[in-house]
Amino acid sequence: MNWYGCYTLFTREVRRFLNVNMQTIVAPALTAVMYLIVFSYAMGDRQVPGMEVDYFNFLIPGLVMMAMLQNAFANTSSSIMVGKLMNVQIILMMAPLSALELIVAFLSAAVVRAVIVGVVLLLVLVPFTHIPIGNIGFILFYGICGSIIMGAMGLIGGMWSKTFDDMALLNNFIIMPLTFLSGVFYSVKQLPEMWQSVNHWNPFFYLIDGFRFGFLGVGDTDPYKAMSIVLIATLISIAACLKLWSLGWRLKE
Repeated sequence: MNWYGCYTLFTREVRRFLNVNMQTIVAPALTAVMYLIVFSYAMGDRQVPGMEVDYFNFLIPGLVMMAMLQNAFANTSSSIMVGKLMNVQIILMMAPLSALELIVAFLSAAVVRAVIVGVVLLLVLVPFTHIPIGNIGFILFYGICGSIIMGAMGLIGGMWSKTFDDMALLNNFIIMPLTFLSGVFYSVKQLPEMWQSVNHWNPFFYLIDGFRFGFLGVGDTDPYKAMSIVLIATLISIAACLKLWSLGWRLKE
């Protein structure tokens, strides 16, 4: 394992998004705060049916997790797309780094960006509310696994896309709908029974719900059972990245 080379690539990826922190960190946090303000005023002091928690507190973990997922995806996808346009990926494929070392560096940087965005958003919201932390283990597990999954999807999406239009297509018609329809703004139990069943096929639902359970101690599903689903999805995502990078899928074109 070339740890020095892996760390060097990881450092490059972290510095890349820190150099434009207003775009990569401040802007996502501001967007989430605006969502929170709009929905909290629209819903008022209502409680979430069946959970006995204020809608404001219910919304915060979902928005934090949504911001983390979207930024993990954006970090790897933008890096690969820019690299392909500048022919940097050819240099990476020729570098003395294995597919494992490259994937570890890219996904670690995606996790770092996601965590920074999540922490910044929580710090911004601290003066306005008191949200409990019920189980830090669930928060870390679902937050990190979700960031890895989305980082891997961004990596694969960047490899697949030939232009930024392709990436926008993937983001607007797959990533965004799955994220918004995963229970960020509502409890799945409020949906008709048929749509509840459909929602359980959305992998993002388990990430949002498990992350929220870590804060509030309530959720729409059993977080312990969901852990196995999330862990399997994480391993599959990493394995897919390793295989596709080893093949140089769409990177040599």
